[in-house]
Amino acid sequence: MRTWQVQQPGEPEQALRLADIPTPRPGPGEVRVTVRAAALGFPDLLLCQGKYHDKPQTPFAIGGEAAGTVQEVGGGVDESLVGCRVIVMPGQTTAGLLAEEVVVPAQRLLPLPGDMSWEQGAALFVAYQTSHMALFRRAGLAKGETVLIHGAAGGIGSAAVQLGKAAGARTIAVAGGADKAKACSELGADVVVDHHEDDFVAVTKEVTGGRGADVIYDSVGGEVFDRSRKCIAVEGRLLVVGFASGTIPQLPVNHALLKNYSVVGFRTRPFRDDPAYCREIHDDLLRYREKGFVQPLVDVVAFDDVPGALRRIADRDVLGRLVVTVDRNDVQVAGTV
Repeated sequence: MRTWQVQQPGEPEQALRLADIPTPRPGPGEVRVTVRAAALGFPDLLLCQGKYHDKPQTPFAIGGEAAGTVQEVGGGVDESLVGCRVIVMPGQTTAGLLAEEVVVPAQRLLPLPGDMSWEQGAALFVAYQTSHMALFRRAGLAKGETVLIHGAAGGIGSAAVQLGKAAGARTIAVAGGADKAKACSELGADVVVDHHEDDFVAVTKEVTGGRGADVIYDSVGGEVFDRSRKCIAVEGRLLVVGFASGTIPQLPVNHALLKNYSVVGFRTRPFRDDPAYCREIHDDLLRYREKGFVQPLVDVVAFDDVPGALRRIADRDVLGRLVVTVDRNDVQVAGTV
């Protein structure tokens, strides 16, 4: 079977090699899944470059989430899973799912609805679980509040826009460029700011009557974090979700005291070890989908084009979640998890 592997750290074009390795077999408690689509994100780029906090031993496969069908089960696993459409959740490490076949613990599976495409299924877990946990569990976003979302045309940002709307909040989406701003409008954002043209601080103050945003979703860091503090509401919550800018900001805590707001850190890893909680959120996301709120925004590329796709992530040239298709015409699918 084929898989993309990082042979040694470097830029994607140099670090990645397409390898042909034996098809894995499941052991006790495991399943073998034929992958139909796998999602890539900023961590995959950092893994290639050797800059991620996880540093797997080379060679290793990239790809943190996938969708496909169960082909084989190991001992102690219900055989009725064979043929089911599933989403494969990330494990303890970020990498490993961009391959034609993967073997994972059965508890890392979530059901993929029959009317949901492989590509959207592959894009559902990381982006939407991250945004759901961040907005609702950590920030307590409530109906009628205002949420400001940076990087709103990206994977987790586009998910945050949709979930903010699902919660009944007013959403202000910030993105760079006309195409990304248009995508945010199509996602349903109430206010869209093209930061190439307008100042998100001024716009946020204007649309909130000077009050500021109750929740700010910041996956960018750097100057974006610093300037976000200028438009946070009293008793607001500034969510620290990531540092896509590459710069980790510093906080003058006297400012948080004077404006009476909270800086809330968030990382999904502590919650991934709780399959029951992940399934609870997954079911909630599927209910939002039935109501029309959740429709993953995907940017689809072919399996052979992975190095160039990661270069696009580096160049900020992706709308939504980047998804790699793995064409397998011989797969039979049936049933649900």
